Amino acid sequence: MSGSPAVEVQGTVAAGFEAVKDAFVRNFEQRGERGAAVAVYRHGRKVADLWAGTRDVDGAVPWAVDTAQVVRSATKGVAAAVPLLLHQRGQIDLDAPVATYWPEFKAHGKERVLVRHLLSHRAGVPVLDRPLTPAEAIDGISGPLAVADQAPAWEPGTDHGYHAQTYSWLVGELVKRVTGRTVGRWIAEEIARPLGLDFWVGLPADEAHRVGRVGPVEAPPLDGGALRVRPKRSVSEAYRDPASLTRRAFGAIDPLADENDPAYRAAELPASAGISTARALARCYAAMIGPVDGHRLFAPATLTLARTEESAGPDRVLVVNTRFGLGFMLHGSGAPLLAPGSFGHPGRGGSLGFADPESGIAFGYVTNGLQKGVTADPRAQALVRAVRSATA
Repeated sequence: MSGSPAVEVQGTVAAGFEAVKDAFVRNFEQRGERGAAVAVYRHGRKVADLWAGTRDVDGAVPWAVDTAQVVRSATKGVAAAVPLLLHQRGQIDLDAPVATYWPEFKAHGKERVLVRHLLSHRAGVPVLDRPLTPAEAIDGISGPLAVADQAPAWEPGTDHGYHAQTYSWLVGELVKRVTGRTVGRWIAEEIARPLGLDFWVGLPADEAHRVGRVGPVEAPPLDGGALRVRPKRSVSEAYRDPASLTRRAFGAIDPLADENDPAYRAAELPASAGISTARALARCYAAMIGPVDGHRLFAPATLTLARTEESAGPDRVLVVNTRFGLGFMLHGSGAPLLAPGSFGHPGRGGSLGFADPESGIAFGYVTNGLQKGVTADPRAQALVRAVRSATA
């Protein structure tokens, strides 16, 4: 936008990746960015680590080197690593019924829901007949009870639809039943601590001062000189219709929780309430595809599982075409990543984390300005295009 003040970008970028910094600056100048960070690893080495703007979407304190933000559904990708690592260790059979580990889950015809169905959004329980209040959603008890008692919206395993909110209780309770640990604790002890990640599902009180306030922001009408594309009418109608699976899936917590509430940030909701730096997202994905300072998460067979297509085509919840592996979104028109072999997860409103094994790229982007859109934020996509140009 003309007249925007020059943004002061902090951090470093390696030779050959200058285009990432240029795109990051343009996000502030042209795409309504308030405060954000982006990080890129290549073959386990950090090649971009940038931040700018304000820590709070509605404040003036500068974004700092260690500022973290709520990353919404980008949390799902890191959480998906947990059952895959448990499978890698021989603790979970992906082809076993979920009820093998969680007997109460088999109610109402869900006895044939397999672990792989749960991870690939084929379990058929993206909605709750009675939405949970924000207090119920974070109490650790009501959510698992609700999804266990929920009748599926379609025959499990036969189709897919994004489990926007219920993914929290499905994955969280599965991990708890198998390991005796909450998913947030497991991530902290087995992923974040060994890799040195500033990533939490359940924010410790002594880290709360680092986390910025998030909030909605309107994107400028022009994006890089081109008119912003309107969503398809079918998508818009699905979000407006209170009876649609779309509205009901995103409304499984009603009213919507305040994402700046300390109680919400301290809750363990692996579908939506992870808190991270861009650096942590990129570093975590880097460790999924190769060694990072001597640490590697996925064995080659597990990496193959993560990005092997399990679901594809029209998504019953998101309405557009989506592709999923086991817990991860895969590159496609509904969620563009770097290349056909990429896997990761966006967060509604902006954030994005992914890896591309073929190029060795791992990417993390976080923002405090939440724009409309679920899977293809224009700011994140501009950064992805810049990374693509740097690796071409």
